[in-house]
Amino acid sequence: MARPTTAARRYAEAAFQLATRDRAVDAWRRDLGTAATMLGDERVARLIEDPSRPFADRSEIVDRLLRKRVRPAVANLVRLLARRGRLDLIAAVSAEFGRLVNIERGIVTAIVTAAAPLRKDELAAVDKRLRAMTGKTVELEVRVDPDLIGGLTVRLGDRLIDASVRGRLERLRDQLIAGGRSRAALGH
Repeated sequence: MARPTTAARRYAEAAFQLATRDRAVDAWRRDLGTAATMLGDERVARLIEDPSRPFADRSEIVDRLLRKRVRPAVANLVRLLARRGRLDLIAAVSAEFGRLVNIERGIVTAIVTAAAPLRKDELAAVDKRLRAMTGKTVELEVRVDPDLIGGLTVRLGDRLIDASVRGRLERLRDQLIAGGRSRAALGH
């Protein structure tokens, strides 16, 4: 069986093709996010995925829940996922769809984690630096992690830029340990 991320990617790619064809990418992105939020409730998901309930009843629940909130094609995708017992993928499909939109538009997402909330001027400086590094528009996702002690980390795709105090201390510790081993190997 395919990993959930692979399956989510396939559904998202198909949805993206439909949305692009219909020139409705932004509407699809919004509606997939709405569906993911509404179906993220565990109780709702259990109702829709309950195999003891006839599919027609489960489909009606989806219709009532999403009616007038999402476009019919998005509701069809949700029903398809429910029919296949893969409703748990809707959040991943929504996220993957957003990633595809960003790729199409030349936008990269950077996850910035700081020890404390960043001020507007600090965020602007990080944004400016990342735009200069990538040559693309940057969408910042900001998180706070007091364990960093100070500074920040930036995850840009598979690249990690660690400018945190914790990271510096860990690198210093590693250098000290490596230096101790080198000296021991030399017989000092």
